[in-house]
Parts: sequence; structure tokens; C-alpha cells
Amino acid sequence: MREIPIHIAPLLAAALTRMIIGALWYSPMLFLHAWHRVSGVSEAEMNAGIARAVVIDLIGSLIMAFVLLHAVKYAGAATAAQGMAVGFFNWLGFVAVVTIGTVTYLRKPFQLFLIQNGYLLLSLLAMGAILAVWG
Repeated sequence: MREIPIHIAPLLAAALTRMIIGALWYSPMLFLHAWHRVSGVSEAEMNAGIARAVVIDLIGSLIMAFVLLHAVKYAGAATAAQGMAVGFFNWLGFVAVVTIGTVTYLRKPFQLFLIQNGYLLLSLLAMGAILAVWG
């Protein structure tokens, strides 16, 4: 396995970008109300564990950026478009395939899959672009 140099700033920028996209995506001006409706999670239930959820999401964002950086470097992506392509195929091959179980096995509305995966796809596209250009 070849060694990949890791620079902290692009990892932090990619992780922070994912967190910002998530904050906007799941805000009242975008998909929060639809998410509440299709997920079955009330605002009170969501707010009860928000601090813990944000910490876990931050850790997950850092791990995602670290792993995606390796995928970007292994693919030889050096432009934003190439990084976005790596992000897209990682979303398609890993995220979309795994999260489709949310609607199939748990019998949740397909709209939940679309809301969650829209956010995850957009996040991976942005992170891939950042990591390809700056990482």
C-alpha cells in the first residue's frame, strides 16, 4: 500500500464542509420538516440528543474525510471535477447501497432515503472536490 501524506487543514475543511451542509440541509428552510414527517422523529426527540449526535457526526465527518482522501489520492484525482467523481462513486457504491435498507427493511418512505442521501451525496461531492484540489 502506498503512503499517502495527510495534511490536517484539508481534512478539517472537508469535515467542516460536511457539517455545514448538514446544518443547512436539515434546517427549517430546507428539509427539516419533511425529515421529521418521514422519519417519525419528533423535534423534541431530536433535540434531546443533539449534543451527542453533533459530536458523533463530527467524528464521523473526520473519518469520512480521512478515508475519502485516500480514495481521491488512489484515484489520482487532482481537479474538483475528478474529486467529485470519486465522491460520487463512493456514495453510489457504499452509501446509497447501504442506506437503501432504511426504506426496504424498515419500511420507511422512499422520501427519507432521498432526503438523507441528497445530503450525503452533496457532502461527498463537496468533500471530494476539496480533497482533490487541496488535499
